Amino acid sequence: MELNSVKESATDVLVIGAGPTGLTLACDLARRGVHALVVERADGLFPGSRGKGMQPRTMEVFDDLGVLDAIRAHGGPYPAGVIWQDGKRQGEHRMFDEVAPTEAVPYAGSWMVPQWRTQEILFARLGELGGGVAFGRELTGLTQDADGVTATFTTGGPVRARYAVAADGGRSTVRRLLGIGMTGETVDPSPTLVADVRITGLDRDNLHIFPPADGEGFLAVWPLPGIEDFQLVANFEDPAATPDLSLEGIRKLVAARTHLEPDAVTEVRWASDFRPRAAMADQFQEGRVFLAGDAAHVHSPAGGQGLNTSVQDAYNLGWKLGAVLRGDAPDSLLDSYEEERLPVAAGMLALTTSVHRGETRRGEATQQLGLGYRGCSLAVETRTDLPEDALQAGDRAPDGRRGGVRLFDAFRGPHWTLLTVGRSPELPHLDSDLVHTIHIPPYEPYGTGVFLIRPDGYVGWAGETAEGLAEYWARFGARRRSASHRAQNASLGT
Repeated sequence: MELNSVKESATDVLVIGAGPTGLTLACDLARRGVHALVVERADGLFPGSRGKGMQPRTMEVFDDLGVLDAIRAHGGPYPAGVIWQDGKRQGEHRMFDEVAPTEAVPYAGSWMVPQWRTQEILFARLGELGGGVAFGRELTGLTQDADGVTATFTTGGPVRARYAVAADGGRSTVRRLLGIGMTGETVDPSPTLVADVRITGLDRDNLHIFPPADGEGFLAVWPLPGIEDFQLVANFEDPAATPDLSLEGIRKLVAARTHLEPDAVTEVRWASDFRPRAAMADQFQEGRVFLAGDAAHVHSPAGGQGLNTSVQDAYNLGWKLGAVLRGDAPDSLLDSYEEERLPVAAGMLALTTSVHRGETRRGEATQQLGLGYRGCSLAVETRTDLPEDALQAGDRAPDGRRGGVRLFDAFRGPHWTLLTVGRSPELPHLDSDLVHTIHIPPYEPYGTGVFLIRPDGYVGWAGETAEGLAEYWARFGARRRSASHRAQNASLGT
């Protein structure tokens, strides 16, 4: 549905695109009391299953945003693959290394949820938080000045915002209007077809793999959890091929590459084709406009990293925009978005290309739990002589239960968390409404010490004692709300 009650003439943040990136960002901003308007050129949410792989770090983000129960209820683990040849099962194939959950990593392994379902869940959560999406709003112009951004559309009036975020996909209109280049490579010149189909003659307990034969590409059929649909993926070895996306075309394809009859495909619910590529925007910020998700980086779908990296972009940017707009942090905090996310995106592009080419297994490397921001300006580590594998500033803060406290429960919400482990040093005064303070006994992933956990679950500052913590807080998190901030917010109706 479209929530037409949303005030469109002025807003804190204009989010262009209602995919997983835009909806995640809007949910994060809404829970921080930031007014965000999401505009989407289409008349509804994206209907396909395309980005179906959910990595453990994304599950942790969705835990924080209050949608994990729905994600788990409507998804399922990746099934074992069965390889077919001449109508007979020839063996099993597991696309992902199995990883068991631990106390520190509660959501291990990849989780399958069709992209359209993920978007429905985020959309519903946004509605619960008081936000909405304006559908049928195609962007035509974007200008900015020292105080904000003005956007125009094919229908409806202009929108004025303090900031804008491009979450409008790989063919981003915002990126084009800003004149930001995209640098990358074609991973595979041959086209790939992906479709959501209803199909008979295949069980729903397995991924069904049909290896290439007679110069044709592979074909795989995935049972999608909780519904009757399967996702069909087929590669074409001829770069000049034009996949037929019609019901008749997909029936012919299935009959040619499997033991099934054409009429085994009873319905095509959505279909698309693409050529896998890896590309990244030359910059992620231009003034008051930020690029996130596919607008900033386009991945091969191999390894299930694209949607997940996009969600992490939104999660990184949301708390920073919220802090600046509330006057709780200086505007310079926003410079850390590109500093932190651009190198991560570059690394993920290299990883997905490696997975696509069969050089890297889908396992620990693709779970995104080891990604972090060591060495960036917001990561201040005051301890010395730490081993490389020790938890350090910039790393993801692990979960765990100690002293009657579950850490993820303590971290959940829009606040910072001041965590002392195994010792109770004298602590500086930090704003109590911005920082929650907890103490736990010694816990191996942390060792002992003082850790300031950012709102996105990464260690911002770490030390044996609290010496230097007050200076860090004054730079990045101290309340700096001023009359000018209040006046700007009032002028935007917030």
